[in-house]
Amino acid sequence: MNTTILIIIISLVFSAFFSGMEIAYVSSNKIFIEIQKKQKGLIGKVLDRLTRKPSKLITTFLLGNNIVLVIYGIYMGELLMNLLTPTQSFDNTFIDYWLSGNGLIFTQTLISTLIILVTAEFLPKVFFQIYANPLLKFFALPTYFFYLLFNAITTFIMWISDSILKLFFKTEGDEVQEAFSKIELGNFINEQMETVENEQDLDSEVLIFKNALEFSEIKTREVMIPRTEIIAMENTQSVKDLQSKFIETGLSKILIYKESIDNIVGYVHSFELFKKPDTINSILLPVTYVPETMFAKDVLSLLMKKRKSIAVVIDEYGGTSGMATLEDIVEELFGEIEDEHDSTLLIEKNLGKGFYQFSARLEIDYLNETYRLNLPRSENYETLAGLVMYYTEEIPEEGGEIKIEDYLFKILEVSSTKIELLEIEDLKHEES
Repeated sequence: MNTTILIIIISLVFSAFFSGMEIAYVSSNKIFIEIQKKQKGLIGKVLDRLTRKPSKLITTFLLGNNIVLVIYGIYMGELLMNLLTPTQSFDNTFIDYWLSGNGLIFTQTLISTLIILVTAEFLPKVFFQIYANPLLKFFALPTYFFYLLFNAITTFIMWISDSILKLFFKTEGDEVQEAFSKIELGNFINEQMETVENEQDLDSEVLIFKNALEFSEIKTREVMIPRTEIIAMENTQSVKDLQSKFIETGLSKILIYKESIDNIVGYVHSFELFKKPDTINSILLPVTYVPETMFAKDVLSLLMKKRKSIAVVIDEYGGTSGMATLEDIVEELFGEIEDEHDSTLLIEKNLGKGFYQFSARLEIDYLNETYRLNLPRSENYETLAGLVMYYTEEIPEEGGEIKIEDYLFKILEVSSTKIELLEIEDLKHEES
């Protein structure tokens, strides 16, 4: 009896191993595997051998699982037969009939199937799928042992399957993936980011890859300088006023409008002042117009083709929504690019105990990633100010408080047209 139980337990363990490793290999990140294969050491060499023929590796898992399931079935049937076969009559026609005929076989099958499904199929597959990468690496050596042990049988099985595929379906049986999808690369980068507490501790290459993957989905409205922050001049002003504006702001380009900022007619580069112009109109340079829904990557391509560095972003009504520069777009890939004229005016303070003080101009995605917050996201807004006004549908009064999901927003500074500064309290932090 003890030997039978031991064999059953060992069979369940090996069945869980083969089932788990099969799902781990299928679910694992292929970029992770390739990186591990490039590492010097025994594990890297073993993974390289195992993944040369993916179908053969899967066949190894299936073959091993079927062998142990047969062993499990034999010994589990014997054990259940001894436990369920009655030694005396129950004086009940139905029970006696059930335990002496087909009912006994059905009961044995039901019990053994439930045990194998829970202990060797469902639970290990869920566990191995969650921790696919580390478990695939950890069990590489025992997997390679069975890979070699079943080599002759799996080779024969693969020969039969490949022959059938070539004969009837005109396809190759086993092909190794030569390229990786964007999703696989994104998942790998996210896994790397989860291992560090602060995004600033990440390698610059990882951050660039992360930004590059997200770049194709970024729209112009997410990278532009908003209308309220555009520095522009009317074309009727004097060249002397324009010169003073260049000196005051430290900018190299200034937008020029006619009558209203919604009618931008061009821009002036500071170098044009060396031509000693009489009027602003005589040194105007043409500007590129793009809709705010246009993807940033397309704006970048457009500006490079036209050899321009600035674009005016217009809304659905044709009015000026903002402006986008090559620097703004490139910063989405490589991070902030600061020069001697940049001034850091945005406030971001972690006050401790779940309290934060932020400029309303800061972006939601940036704050969520940097401070591990879970502020609600939406396509309808990008910044903290946009979040608050989306829920309040107005510019709140200074000193007011607004509760949005698990956060309490206190308005510290506000102007007639926008929110300047606010304080956030993480209510979940207080509860914990």
